[in-house]
Amino acid sequence: MADAYMDLVGSGFGKVLAKQLGLPQPPKLRRYQSGEPIAPGPVLLLGSGATAQQLADVLLGWELDVRRHFTDNVRYGAVFLVADSFESPSELGEPALEMGRALKTLAPGARVISLSKQATEQDKPSVAAVRRGLEGFIRSVARELRGGATANGLFLGDGVDGHNASLLGAIRFFLSGKSAYVDGQFLSVEASGSTVPDVRTLNYDGASAPLAGKVAVVTGAARGIGAAIARVLHRDGAKVVVVDVPAAGDALTKVANELSGTALQLDITREDAGDVILKHALGRHGRLDIVIHNAGITRDKLLANMDQAKWDSVIAVNLESQLRMNEAFLAADLQGLRIVTLASTSGIAGNRGQTNYAASKAGLMGVVAATSPALEARGGGMNAVAPGFIETEMTAKIPVATRAVGRLLMPSLMQGGLPQDVAEAVSFLASPEASGINGQTLRVCGQSLIGA
Repeated sequence: MADAYMDLVGSGFGKVLAKQLGLPQPPKLRRYQSGEPIAPGPVLLLGSGATAQQLADVLLGWELDVRRHFTDNVRYGAVFLVADSFESPSELGEPALEMGRALKTLAPGARVISLSKQATEQDKPSVAAVRRGLEGFIRSVARELRGGATANGLFLGDGVDGHNASLLGAIRFFLSGKSAYVDGQFLSVEASGSTVPDVRTLNYDGASAPLAGKVAVVTGAARGIGAAIARVLHRDGAKVVVVDVPAAGDALTKVANELSGTALQLDITREDAGDVILKHALGRHGRLDIVIHNAGITRDKLLANMDQAKWDSVIAVNLESQLRMNEAFLAADLQGLRIVTLASTSGIAGNRGQTNYAASKAGLMGVVAATSPALEARGGGMNAVAPGFIETEMTAKIPVATRAVGRLLMPSLMQGGLPQDVAEAVSFLASPEASGINGQTLRVCGQSLIGA
């Protein structure tokens, strides 16, 4: 989406003026393009042990230039810190400072990724200290990066090593341009019995159609983020059913025709909405593998001025409709069904004038945690994506100066995300490569939200 401010400060006199005035100068983010390498330069892999060596072998199999020690005059495209065997805070210092030297020479759009264990109540204090300490370290590194670089982390569950397919799928996502607006985030990867592609020997585009043969339903798909999700799922190989209210029928049909999919005009607050979706998907396509709950509304008002209608409508559309649809999907006993729901950073940190919306989106994260075990038992899973400030046709109408001031609150990437950024995260979590990731919420917010 074109942005006059970013165009102005990105080159020439505007760039010089912005620097003199201390205005934010958002970098161009490295987003996914077919055929481009997964990393924009050599990969520095810090750490020792079995997982580090396994990962080095895999990355070499992806035809990446892997270095095990920092050297000067190298523009690193990625830095890995493998710390799953750390047991004391003293072990973090040396690789952290070595990473610091590498940060000075990162290529634009580089990635920093940590592999570690998540702290538990059963850990010895020294083990818990280094594990939690590494979380704070990576989140802080993310705020220091420039040039569109990002930093994220992966927690390795019991039995997960450097050859685990879901771990490698997550690494591919974080390394690639698909994670352009995911920054300062952690995902946990558990050992999974599900059948997933063996990505150890594939180069980046070797899995360019991870959803081939899948049938996906996307609600609220007539425009905006929903339409972007449908397009990315189609790009990744899925047959797409787009769903929206009858009033959006013309726009919905255009999206369906563009993607060679089918359109279903449906009010998702209907008691039988889940059954209607099942009947359409199974009747027209013979299966249902993926459901993306994107449809949602806002009815913003300060709580003191909130009326019953505004409260009830948001809860009904955003939360209660999904509960009913999920019950229908579980009752159908679909094997391998993966569900991704759209939460929001408003549901994590709250937002003035959005008590109803924040309650609904926080509630969805509770739904994810409570529903995911039942889906996992059937070889599937459920996760949430929580977007932050995403620049759409609606936000483009905000005055340029207002958006520029807002970017001062986004110290890492200094810009809003795009619908594509949300769609990339959704498609990854819907794919077999994410089979070891379940019951979690992934923020797509450019680390603009204070705290976790």
